Amino acid sequence: MSGKQLIECVPNFSEGRDLSIIKQITDDIEKVEGVKLLDVDPGKATNRTVVTFVGEPEPVIEAAFNAIKKASEIIDMSKHSGEHPRMGATDVCPLIPIANISMEETVKYAIKLASRAGRELNVPFYLYENAASTPERRNLANIRSGEYEGLQKKLLDPKWKPDYGPAKFNPRAGATVIGARDFLIAYNINLNTTSVRRANSIAFDIRENGRLKREGGKLNGKILKDKKGNPLRQKGKCKAVKAIGWYIEEYGIAQLSMNLTNINITPLHIAFEETIKSAHKRGMRITGSEIVGLVPLKVLLDAGKHFLKKQQRSLGISEREIIHIAVKSLGLDELGPFDPDKKVIEYVMQDKMRDLLVNKNLEEFASATASESPAPGGGSISAYVGALGAALGTMVANLSSHKRGWDEKWEKYSKHAESGQSLKDELLLLVDEDTNAFNSIISAIRLPKHSPEEKEQRLKAINKATKYAIEVPLKVMNTAVKTFPLLLQMTKSGNPNSISDAGVGALCAKTAVYGAYLNVLINSKDLNDAKYIKETLGKAKKLLKQAQSSEKEILRLVEKEIR
Repeated sequence: MSGKQLIECVPNFSEGRDLSIIKQITDDIEKVEGVKLLDVDPGKATNRTVVTFVGEPEPVIEAAFNAIKKASEIIDMSKHSGEHPRMGATDVCPLIPIANISMEETVKYAIKLASRAGRELNVPFYLYENAASTPERRNLANIRSGEYEGLQKKLLDPKWKPDYGPAKFNPRAGATVIGARDFLIAYNINLNTTSVRRANSIAFDIRENGRLKREGGKLNGKILKDKKGNPLRQKGKCKAVKAIGWYIEEYGIAQLSMNLTNINITPLHIAFEETIKSAHKRGMRITGSEIVGLVPLKVLLDAGKHFLKKQQRSLGISEREIIHIAVKSLGLDELGPFDPDKKVIEYVMQDKMRDLLVNKNLEEFASATASESPAPGGGSISAYVGALGAALGTMVANLSSHKRGWDEKWEKYSKHAESGQSLKDELLLLVDEDTNAFNSIISAIRLPKHSPEEKEQRLKAINKATKYAIEVPLKVMNTAVKTFPLLLQMTKSGNPNSISDAGVGALCAKTAVYGAYLNVLINSKDLNDAKYIKETLGKAKKLLKQAQSSEKEILRLVEKEIR
């Protein structure tokens, strides 16, 4: 997977009956390049629609701003009624970190969104959850207390001055709450019982809120209270987990229905494992589970790795294999097929990228290379050959991890395999990146050059694209060189039956470095920046020399062993 930062945005709009209004809002979201609309869920009784979209941070906050702006123009809060608490046309707009981004960074984007909206729209904005400006504003219910009907009076209270925007009542748009919160997973665990009472007994064991303490620990015992008269509770096993038991007629089973409100505190696989313990203690068995909606990739990767560790198996296998282990271990396919391409947020985001070179089969890739098109060319091939070199080193590590009689070494080789998988994935990304760099040069060359201004802009674009076309193969060189320590280690101490594979991996890695070096050279001819070229060629020559030396050492050891 790519290392792109991804955040999810889940704005709630105070309109759930007029779908034409919702369509105008979602159209403005989808206009933003790089944003994927995942779900639109209107509710008639609540007169409220929850929209979910995801993407890289900048496009997401642009789409969120567009949606908030459109809602303020076409939703009239003075005429709104519904069952759900609300205070604005866009009632709440949380940002949620999904991949390769911290909560702290997500908070900054929430503040950036609120700041811009406060400047450009005549609407009061409050920050909540992790972005809250004061402890009192962390809880959404506190901010929304009094709802739309009490907002005009609330804005007169200095304590409730908005974080951004005017402290002035906007009768049409109301006020909006923006924030950053953790990802919430709706997760159901299947039990081999039809008893809701028994399912609830497990829920009380698991959920953070636990159960009420009773005299003698009996179900019908008197509820115990503290000195102030508050009921005492026995906490459950899992923090940041809410749970209840219910019966699903469609499946003919009882389920434990959970909300995991912070997967950094209690990951999904830990909640599953604790449920197994509780069920077993109470004479029940877990038959499977289901994830409601979409999940971040990390959730399934963490689960898959957890179960691989329990089996003392290498973690350095492909992403798809790790997910397969997670699905089978959690029983996610018991009630129906589990398709990662439709359930994992990052994979749903990749739908538009199915024509990538790395998604082609071997014949298609070779045919695309052999065609009359100049791309993919030597740069992409160099990256791919490097990926094969890393893959061979990873294969030897995995074979070593599973070698009979080496059971005590599995963890050591697993770490080597994980390193190799990471390098392989990075080089695979560079296969398409090199072709993209070449296409950028072509696009820049085709820019108009009629006026002096157009000529200047065209020249700047060509120089920028050319520099990037140098940096990509240089990155291929850097990454491919990093595979040599793995290949050398596998040559020296890996499974001896696969030593020739490590040698072939070294040949691939050296070819990748040399091929990428040739691309750095040829693209450097077209850039008018002597200082940059001198520094870059110096780095490239050093990497090439390092690769040649490493390849020579590995092949010497390989040939010595197999002759």
